[in-house]
Amino acid sequence: MQRQESADPRLLVGEPLSLDLVNTLWVDDRVHRDLLDSTDGLAIWLRSAGLDDRAVADRATLDATVETREILHALLAEHPSPETVDAFNHVLEHGALHYRLGPNGREEHPRTDDPAWLPSWLAATDYLRLTTEAPARVKHCAHPDCVLYFFDATKSGTRRWCSMAICGNRAKAARHYERAKSNR
Repeated sequence: MQRQESADPRLLVGEPLSLDLVNTLWVDDRVHRDLLDSTDGLAIWLRSAGLDDRAVADRATLDATVETREILHALLAEHPSPETVDAFNHVLEHGALHYRLGPNGREEHPRTDDPAWLPSWLAATDYLRLTTEAPARVKHCAHPDCVLYFFDATKSGTRRWCSMAICGNRAKAARHYERAKSNR
């Protein structure tokens, strides 16, 4: 009997890996949700992030991934503490990128000291890439009740919402309600 795979329940998926990991915590109808509350949730995230063929959804990977998510959350705050920076650097120490010459030229192969740390190390290196290449494009959703982060890939760099369909519409509806209320 084949096991049925659960769909990713999150409101925002497909962001760069580091932000996708951070977005495993979200608010849905004012209820805080956590995809990484179990190894089953980790399996969903690994599959959604395209890592299910490279990492095992076990307790060790879950612990490393949750730890890294908390560090990334803290780094995305205005002024991360030196302890947070040290913790982030510790995640990076779990792995390295090795190069090889392949049939099509240079190949990159990440290696970690423990397979449980591979998703975390990949997310950490992705965070470094994003904040080095385009730090102003890493944004927190402008909706006051939203906890999600996104990478603004728009040409103008003016995206404000994690999703126009969700948070953007909520903000429009709230403005409309306030205008209608003040016109009475």
